[in-house]
This record gives sequence, C-alpha cells and structure tokens, in this order.
Amino acid sequence: MDLNNIKKLLLFPRPGDEYLAGIDGFLQFAYREKSLEDKIRCPCKECVNKWLLTRDEVYDYLVCHGMLLGYSPWGCHGETTSFISANSRGTESQSRGMDGNMHQLVQDAFGNTNNDPPVNEYDVQNSLNSGPDHETKAFYNLLRDAHDPLWEGCELTRLSFLVLLFHIKSVNKWSNKSLNDLLAILQQAIPNGKNLPGTFAEAKRIIGKLGLNYVKIHVCPNNCQLYRKAKANDDFCSKCGTSRWKNKEDKTTLTKKERRRATPRKVLRYFPIKPRLKRLFMHKETAIALRWHDEGRTKDGVLRHPADSEAWKSIDSRNPQFASDSRNIRFAMASDGFNPFGILSSTYSCWPVVLIPYNLPPWLCMKASSIMLALIIPGPSYPGKDFHVFKEPVYEELFDLFEVGTPTYDASQNEMFQLRATVLFTISDYPGIGIFAGYSVNGEFACITCREETCSKRLKHGHKYCFMGHRRFLPLDHELRYNENSFDGTEEHRVEPLAYSETSVLQKIEKINDFEKSKTWKCRSGLFSLPYWDLNVLHHNLDVMHIEKNVCDNIYGTLLGVEGKSKDNLQARLDLQEMNIRPDLHPIRKANNKYYLPPASYTMSKREKQQFCKVLHDIKVPDGYAGNISKCINVSQGKISGLKSHDCHILMQELLPVALRGVLPDNVTSVLFDLCGYFRELSSKVLYIDVLDKLEEQIKMTLCCLEMIFPPGFFTIMVHLVVHLATEAQLGGPVCYRCMYFVERYISLTNIISFVI
Repeated sequence: MDLNNIKKLLLFPRPGDEYLAGIDGFLQFAYREKSLEDKIRCPCKECVNKWLLTRDEVYDYLVCHGMLLGYSPWGCHGETTSFISANSRGTESQSRGMDGNMHQLVQDAFGNTNNDPPVNEYDVQNSLNSGPDHETKAFYNLLRDAHDPLWEGCELTRLSFLVLLFHIKSVNKWSNKSLNDLLAILQQAIPNGKNLPGTFAEAKRIIGKLGLNYVKIHVCPNNCQLYRKAKANDDFCSKCGTSRWKNKEDKTTLTKKERRRATPRKVLRYFPIKPRLKRLFMHKETAIALRWHDEGRTKDGVLRHPADSEAWKSIDSRNPQFASDSRNIRFAMASDGFNPFGILSSTYSCWPVVLIPYNLPPWLCMKASSIMLALIIPGPSYPGKDFHVFKEPVYEELFDLFEVGTPTYDASQNEMFQLRATVLFTISDYPGIGIFAGYSVNGEFACITCREETCSKRLKHGHKYCFMGHRRFLPLDHELRYNENSFDGTEEHRVEPLAYSETSVLQKIEKINDFEKSKTWKCRSGLFSLPYWDLNVLHHNLDVMHIEKNVCDNIYGTLLGVEGKSKDNLQARLDLQEMNIRPDLHPIRKANNKYYLPPASYTMSKREKQQFCKVLHDIKVPDGYAGNISKCINVSQGKISGLKSHDCHILMQELLPVALRGVLPDNVTSVLFDLCGYFRELSSKVLYIDVLDKLEEQIKMTLCCLEMIFPPGFFTIMVHLVVHLATEAQLGGPVCYRCMYFVERYISLTNIISFVI
C-alpha cells in the first residue's frame, strides 16, 4: 500500500476499519527505520506533533482524537523532500555521491524541492503541451549538467565543482585574478579540463543561471538618485552635482573607455524578482506547494496562516481577477540594518531587503531557501528617508508584477500562465517601520497606529515622552476614566483612537506642504506607488520580538533597580511630584540635600532580588529551548544583564511568573502575570478570533493597572504598542509569520556574502 492510499484511509470517519488500516500504515511508515521502543511525535489533533510518545500511545491517541487536519506531507515522520526525492529515483541517487548533494543544492538555490526534470531539450519539448520558454529550457539544461561528471569516475559534476569553487572564493576572499589563474591551471591539470570555463567571467555566467546574478546600479554619494534609465550615462548627480566617480571631481564628461575603468563611489545591488518567481513553478512539487493556501489549508475560520488573515482576504475581495488564480504570489517585505564588518567598523550600516512568499505552507514559507533577497542597500550611512530612492527598481518591478504579471511555466499543470504578485505588509523593527512608512517614530506622535491621536506627555525631569493614556481605550462609562490621582492627575473623556481605519493615509500625506516641519510624516513612502498599497488593511507590522524584549527589559530593570534600565529613579519620582500624583512616592529631601526615595509596591529588598535571581539562575530547560540565561544573572548582586531577544521571550512567557511568585505583593504580580499571559497567548501558532477579542479587551485593563503601579517613565512607546498587538493579529494572522526572528536569522553576514560573489 503506497503513502497516498494510506493518507486517504486516514480521512475516513473514526473508528472504522478503513481508518484503523490507515493508522497501521502510518505507524509502519513512521517506524520503518526505528525500533519498537523508540518514541515519535504524535500527529493527533491534541498533540499536533509536539509530544514524543510510544507506538502504542500514538495508536491510542490517533484512534481517540483523529489525525491532525492538514498534515499531508509527514515532515515530522520521515516524509521530507529528500525522502520523496530519494524514493522517486530509487538507488540511482545514492550512487551519485557528491552529485546527489549538488542536485539538492541546485533546488535550494531556487527555494524549491526535488523533482527530476527531463534531461535533454528533446524530452522537454515533447513533455510539454504549450512548451517552456527560453528561461525554462536554460534551467533544465543546467540540471542536466548537474548529472554529468567532470570525467569518468569523478564524484563532482561541472556545476557542483563551480559552485564549490565560488564558495571557497567567497569564504577566503580570493580576488578575481586569483580565480582566473587557478582555472587556467586546472584546465591543464585535470582530465577533460577543457570542459571548465577558462576565466572567472565565464564561470560567473554559468553560475548566474542559478539565479545568483544581480544588477549593479550606481548611486549618488548623497543618495539623491540612482544612475539608471535616462541617467545611466550621467557622470554627475542632477540634484546635488556630486561626481559619480571616485577621484573625478572635475566637471568634464568621461569617455566610454574612461567610464568602464572608473570606480563608482556607491553601488546598489539589485536582484530581479521575476526570474526567481518563475523558477519556483519549474518544479512540480514546488508549484503544487504554492497552491497549498487554497487547496491544502484548513478553512475553519481559525488563524493558522497569513492566508486566514483579514489582510489577505481584503486584497482578494478588492481584486477578484487576482484572487481567481491561487498561483498568484502574496509577499511580505522585510528589511533590517546590520554591520557587515563587525567590530572593525562600529558605524557602518548595510540594509538588505527581502521578500517572503506566503503562498507556501507553514513548514516552507519561512525557510531561508524560500526567502528572496531583492536588494542590498550599501552603507556606510543610515538610509533614512532616502531608503525609497534605493528601492525604486523594486517598486517598479512589483508594480509591473501586479498590473501585468510575467509569463510563467507551471510544471504541475503543464501550462504557461500569467503570474502576478502583491505585497501584503512589511516586517521590520520599530525604527525600520519609520523608514518604510516615512513616519517619525520618535517624539510626540511616535505611535504609527494612533498617529495624530497618540496620547503622550513630555516629562519635565525625565526629559522624554511617556505614553500613559490607555484609559482612552476603555468603555466611556468605565470608572477608571474618572480616577485622577491614580493616573496622570486628570480625568479621561476622549474616545478611543481610530486605529486601523479604512480611511486613506495617502490623502493625509499629500496635504503636507513641508515634510521638514511635520511632526508625523517625513516623506511620501515609495510603497504608495503600488496601486493597492493605500487600501491595504495592515501596512506595517509591529514587531512582537522587539516589543516583547523592550517590555521585559523595563520590567526586570525596574524591579531589580538595574542602572540604566530602571524606570524608577530620582527623576521619575520628581515627575510624580510635578504631576501631583501618588504623594506617598514623592522624594524626601534630607538635610544633606540628598533625596530619600520611599519604597514602592514593586520595590524589592536585596534578599528578594537575590531570591528572584536565584530562581532564574537555577532553572533547567531542555537543550535548544533557550539560551544559557544563568550566564546573564548575578545572584549575589541581584542583577540581570545581556539578555538576547529570545531570552526575553522565554523569560516573559515562561520564567517570570515562576520567579516572581511570592516575592512581590499580589496586586503587582497579578498584573504582571496577566501581561505575561497576554504575550503567551498572542504567540500561539493557532489563534481563535474569540480569544483575540478577549485579549484585546484584557490588555487595555492590564495597561491601565500598570499605570496605577509604575511611574510614567515606564511607559515608553514600546510599552504603549502592546495595546495594538491583538488587533494586528486579527488583521495579519499568527505572530510567528510576522516577527523578526526568522528575518534576522536570514539577514546575516553569511547569507549576504553567499549572494554577492
């Protein structure tokens, strides 16, 4: 009985004979290379592949609860893409040695799975009804080369040899000339050496078929313009007059020969999107996976994937023609700055821009092989509002992909079709949102969701803005709206800010005459050049990863009185006195002109700090569950320092409620526990609308209770943004698809160098 029949049997109602036969077939498959004593992940509806159970326990759970819906590729039980490929080719792939790995590398370069194409052009032409285009033929020919060894008995093919050679060149920083010299020697030293390219340029043209090629676009040193299209041959910027070339400050125009030899001051690297999108459909299994959101997704109103979100449904409802073909791609656009030189340059800032295709199923869409690098914005300076000047070629291609599309061959349906694409939203940290949106995320109106209705107050002694007005989100008749002394000394009569409204943002931006004087919008984002962007339900995601880290830093920094992180200090107490609230916390001036700060309800004694830190220090977690948090904790001094984002994630959702129990008064711990529970529920892989509605109401009250406990300086913009996270989850889907964890793992020095050879 093959796997497809076993999977069909598992769809029968429980506990019929057909369903039981399907369970037996599944267990035989899952234990084909395991002993009966081994444990496997249980794929029932209750365990959802989380818990390791014995064979008999898995059998009982599957009988009682049924197989997990939508679990069609058994990735947790051995049916991986490599298993499928190996079984489809039999023992042939095992005899290829390095060539088998090379074939997998070719697939990974395109972000798709293994499925052998025809091995020559004649077979290609006769296997297709409508026939592939030139680019499809070139790709198939490239895969054909991956099967031919360099010489009889050699484990390397021509393609695998060149890829490995380019990898060594990149890692060891060889010059182009050194690779030219090596290729010349190898042509004479190995059998059939003439099959190898003679120069680096020839080798690069071959490797370019893998989709690793890019376009170099020169940039004005002052980021005024790109030298492309009509300005491609200009030697000086049309706006600032700065020379395009190094050591060429005079105003004379260069000849073609001089221009070829001249060195540009700044170069942008642009990776065309269309060719890589087309290659996604050149393999049957990947083409099928790109329709998973329509054909394989469980559609029961629960949020498991961005395809279940309002952002996705809104675009489909406004563009019926686009939604009619499930193969059309929905992207998220992400970017973040990093320093490629490490400690060698503390100020250099390089900004890669990537696209994440959400059509793929959850186990594929966030993998590094599925993410597409679209742009590398060079440093050394922070791009700021010039970010959209760099992104002009990306916006133009995305505009064309939505309005016109590109002819693409679908290997799964054996036909050509017009592929189109759209961008759902952007993903970045909060300063990155300011760059994407052209919005000032600092100052009085720092909340990009509330915008002009942001409730903020400038602290006289803290010298910064605080964002405390969370009573606005409560019902109009709520008693806390009239409690002056517990909050900022005023009653709250304003209505809730109109966030995520369907009103046009572009109309507000176009009314601004001088962006330099505007307190909110600082430029017109290039994303508005996309015809659908202004009407998108969710434009820019609030990154839960960084918000959670900042909130966690505020909490443990204030509780432990960590210098530089505590929000309770002399300035904070003077601000309370200035606002004439909470007189029991006002600082008391002593005879020596120093101040005594009365202990607050959240103030810990030295023994309590040590007890709190000791619990965190001694907690043992499974390997890989979290970093070694104990290295960041000093028990004797009662201090925590150096926590990473994921450490704060684990601390906030799991460890903080345990460590705080019995240390602080109940009125403090209960509110902090509610906040930890909020983040824990919000980070679930499966979200229910009714639960999100409850979380949305709960967090409003939780933040109001925090305002009654902590000083105003505690409420930075990152703490305020917590109030919008549950609403965004309804609009954008589960948090795990919209946070910076997987983006930052991809945008690293290793990944970027692997593309820029």
